Amino acid sequence: MSTGADLKAREGDIPSDNMTQEQSFKKGFCSLRHGLAFILHLCNFSIYTQQMNLSFAITAMVNTTVASSQLNASTERPPTNSQDVWNETRQESKAPVYNWTPEIQGILLSSLNYGSFIAPIPTGYVAGVFGAKYVVGLGLLISSVLTLFIPLAADAGVALLIVLRVIQGMAQVMVLTGQYSLWAKWAPPQERSQLITIAASGSMLGTFLVLIAGGLICQALGWPYIFYIFGGIGCACCLLWFPLVYDDPQNHPFISTGEKRYITCSLAQEDCSLGWSLPIKAMVKSLPLWAIVVSYFCEYWLLSTVMAYTPTYISSVLQANLRDSGILSALPFMFGCVCIILGGLLADFLLSRKILRLVTIRKLFTAVGVLVSSGILLPLPWVRSSRSTTMAFLVLSSVFASLCDSGALINFLDIAPRIQSLAGETSSSLQLLLM
Repeated sequence: MSTGADLKAREGDIPSDNMTQEQSFKKGFCSLRHGLAFILHLCNFSIYTQQMNLSFAITAMVNTTVASSQLNASTERPPTNSQDVWNETRQESKAPVYNWTPEIQGILLSSLNYGSFIAPIPTGYVAGVFGAKYVVGLGLLISSVLTLFIPLAADAGVALLIVLRVIQGMAQVMVLTGQYSLWAKWAPPQERSQLITIAASGSMLGTFLVLIAGGLICQALGWPYIFYIFGGIGCACCLLWFPLVYDDPQNHPFISTGEKRYITCSLAQEDCSLGWSLPIKAMVKSLPLWAIVVSYFCEYWLLSTVMAYTPTYISSVLQANLRDSGILSALPFMFGCVCIILGGLLADFLLSRKILRLVTIRKLFTAVGVLVSSGILLPLPWVRSSRSTTMAFLVLSSVFASLCDSGALINFLDIAPRIQSLAGETSSSLQLLLM
């Protein structure tokens, strides 16, 4: 592997026509690095549909007569006509219904995070040493296959379903962690925000789609098909991943010489040292790293809570039926998906035009994304009588939270591209420990 000094020396020997060709790769979206962003967009889409499908399907899997008796009397309302229609439709369906208490439901929803507390650190290290292609691809395949077996596990018992969800959570961490090792070798600093946010927007799109289509699937086919359909989509994404994705531009057989040179020269000034020993002592003493970890922790605490409990909140507190609950739950994530990409483009625009420094961009986007999005959710208990006000607050929170994807959530690549996988997931582990 060439060092940064070698690459800089070679850069001066590039012919003028090659330099012109290289400049052309700085603009536009017709490049392999943007193709990688699109494929990772599909992977994140699949992973988040698999994370969210139980959060939504559980409203159809649980006996509403038992569940409604657990609600506080102050929030009880007479069932609406649309709710009665849904209850009749479910009674005609052959899909099983379970008498799970709210406590069991909470354990099932959070069990996805139990295994992912242990998995991030070895996953990030293995992805860096042996290559992220197979780590991410294997994690996506395992998670997708296990999704197909969730209906069978639910029939077998709560214990087996919890075990399956724990393993599935560990597999999903392999995808969410390993992809950053790819960007350390594929994303030029000037395009880092837009490439990563294009990939990350798949998470919001996946959440939006499973919520918007979940009610229709439950009513037309039954709740097990939520797992069959989105598990099958994940398996199909694996067919794209393994033949088309490579760990770095140097080994990709289809990349052009100009794009390869552009990426290599853009990354020449970053840490390209060999070896994968971890500077544990320096990491513990690094205040910038701890600032990123705290910001990462706050954002994902908020995101995980909103993703897991928004459908249940809208269904139980706002008294929406399954179809309306899916549509209303999807609205915040639809706006979030669009704003993630716009935020990445805005961050790269401010950086390329030298309007703001990189550190200022990361701090500004993180502060707005964490503080504003959290503050907007605080009045929710006092506006629950108004469905429109509640939805407006949820949408605005998602819009501002999307700015974090151009802030602290990719700042690991700015300060430590070689060990970002481990550093990035340390905060996730802390979050899961406290949950």
